[in-house]
Amino acid sequence: MNSDGTRDARGTHANPVPRPTGPPEGAALPPRPSRAPGVPPMPDGSSFLAWLRAPRPDAAPGVWRFGHTPRPDEEPEEIPKRQLLGGALIAFLVGWLVWSLLQNGYLGYWWWIPLDLIVPDSWQGGSGEGGQVGTFIVYGGYELLVALLILVAVARLGRWGEVWRRFVAPRLRGGPPEQAAPAAQDDPAQWNQLREAGAVDAAERLVVEAGAGLMRDVDHARIMRAWQGVRSGRHSLATFTGAVLKDGAAACLHPSGERDLPARLARHDMVTGQVRLGGTVDDPRNPYAYRGTGLAVGPELLGTSLLAVGPAGSGKTGSVVWPVAESLCLHALAGRAAVVVVGAAGAGLGPADAYDVVVRIGNPESVYDLDLYGGTTDPDEAAAVLAEALVGDLTDPHPGGDSRRSTTVLAQLLGPFRAVHGRFPSVPQLRQLLDGAPGPLAELRTALQDAGQESLLRELDARERQLGHPGDVSGVLADRVALLDRPAFATFFDTSGQTRPFSLRALDHPVRVRIDLPERGHADASRILARLVLAQFTASVAVREDRSLFACLVLDDATGVVTPEAVRGIQRLRSANAGTVLTLRTLDDVPRPLRGPLLGATGCRMALSGLTPWDGQDFAEVWGKEWTEARDVTDRQIIADSPAGKAWHALRRVITGHAPTARAVTVRQVERERWSASELAHGVPPGHAVLSLTSVRGEHAPPLLVDLRG
Repeated sequence: MNSDGTRDARGTHANPVPRPTGPPEGAALPPRPSRAPGVPPMPDGSSFLAWLRAPRPDAAPGVWRFGHTPRPDEEPEEIPKRQLLGGALIAFLVGWLVWSLLQNGYLGYWWWIPLDLIVPDSWQGGSGEGGQVGTFIVYGGYELLVALLILVAVARLGRWGEVWRRFVAPRLRGGPPEQAAPAAQDDPAQWNQLREAGAVDAAERLVVEAGAGLMRDVDHARIMRAWQGVRSGRHSLATFTGAVLKDGAAACLHPSGERDLPARLARHDMVTGQVRLGGTVDDPRNPYAYRGTGLAVGPELLGTSLLAVGPAGSGKTGSVVWPVAESLCLHALAGRAAVVVVGAAGAGLGPADAYDVVVRIGNPESVYDLDLYGGTTDPDEAAAVLAEALVGDLTDPHPGGDSRRSTTVLAQLLGPFRAVHGRFPSVPQLRQLLDGAPGPLAELRTALQDAGQESLLRELDARERQLGHPGDVSGVLADRVALLDRPAFATFFDTSGQTRPFSLRALDHPVRVRIDLPERGHADASRILARLVLAQFTASVAVREDRSLFACLVLDDATGVVTPEAVRGIQRLRSANAGTVLTLRTLDDVPRPLRGPLLGATGCRMALSGLTPWDGQDFAEVWGKEWTEARDVTDRQIIADSPAGKAWHALRRVITGHAPTARAVTVRQVERERWSASELAHGVPPGHAVLSLTSVRGEHAPPLLVDLRG
């Protein structure tokens, strides 16, 4: 079990996932405290057990389920505060007045008749001290009964119960009620699934580890993931039980040997897989069931992909990208996910210690390189991915040309070169071949002739015939390759086996990857590399053998990355248990014909504060309209006919300063935009966003106003 996910089953990965050189530091010690604002571990494990036993009821998509209290779908009619308190006070005064009038006889003595009919005459005229005491008790008790009846009637009339619930009870609560311990058969801390399958010893070991404070949330999630592998048949029960009995809470470790991240900034719940992004605002535009709840996302939502649009400084990286990346890194440590985070160097995508592989393109100190061809050995597949990266943003790179022609041109060169050299060309070699340099082409032809590769010779002949023709796209491809053939990248994209290239074929394993792009001074090259990673990602996740592992690409700043093929690739990710997180400063960074398809391909859409009205219009269109109730209020002046009425109206005018009017209210159903372009541009406060969600099961959440700081 400890080796699960450390090897490439198909042999397509250039290097294995990094393995620690020794046992993880402190592996035999109690777990280090988590820096997350979640559950701080305690020596006796009580905090972890309380976290594990906390209620997590089923909820609508996006609701933070940890400790959630469900609310009704519709807002109950609530009496205004002033009206409620005033009615309660008036009811009390009326009850007091009625009781006073009864006591003083102003309303007669009819209310004594029931007692006179029941009590014997001998009691009424009782003599002696004992008789007087008995009579006093009977009549006093009857008065108390009448007073209680008046009090009950007054309480119902004045809605005292609602006053208690809204204003008194919340102030009397000293804190949240203590949770009762669940029954043994329902207690998640007892690991009943293991017991039912016969792994009683393993369950007892985990119970002891949790009670001693040696288990944390990632350990629980990792062991549950390994248990799912046992149930699905990927692992044997004996192997699982042996690993748990040997290592306890540290069983089935991630290949890195880590059991947690160096630090946490967001709130995570590893049972539900959610990360909290903020809180839903108590605003009339939000559905009542969402108001005041936490807003969270997880793989079930990220599997439909997320697009966040907002200007610089609106909180895309700090409030969205890094919390999501941090959550996916925790899932990777639990064996649930593989994550690739792409962004500019220094963009705030987390410390290097939080990742297994850090590719710093353009930095000579980078330990890892990036495989330009995605780890494939098929020239046609490599050509298709490389063509998308080089010219995918050009809808027509040359009159009469398209991306398919670019793929053909690259395939005509990559196939013969690999047949001769056993590898694909390096960046300088590929540039020379695309430029049509006589020397490299002649050498390649000679080598093919010596090897007897007649079919590949025909490919090379066709390439040489097309050189220099007006419709040839090799010049455009060579110009784009030249952006990667710079001194800063001289040690990168090596194909000779001298470096440690990372391939996205490694997404078969729970790996954590960060790729730093050299945006400073190499903006065009960074866009090419970002398109390359996205193209390799969509191609790799579609052919994975084990799709139970959620794969996600987090791309901070997708400017120049969205292409027609990229949109089609994003649409196919949901069925492959994968998703993407893309951020944009503005939708103007996407070609106009692709804005609608991009918004349609992503199930989760976020508009942050500071959006332009033009961007808001695109979001307003994709979110559509809804039926709502509109009230039209009309005031008309009342005309009096009688002299008394005219006098009364004149008096009201003197007192109020306004003519007497009658108000008419017309209620009708109208269809309007859920969020208009103007509201998105000017009505979203700083630090807030409007977010709509779609789960992989097809459940929807309407656009919600969210406080990203909540």
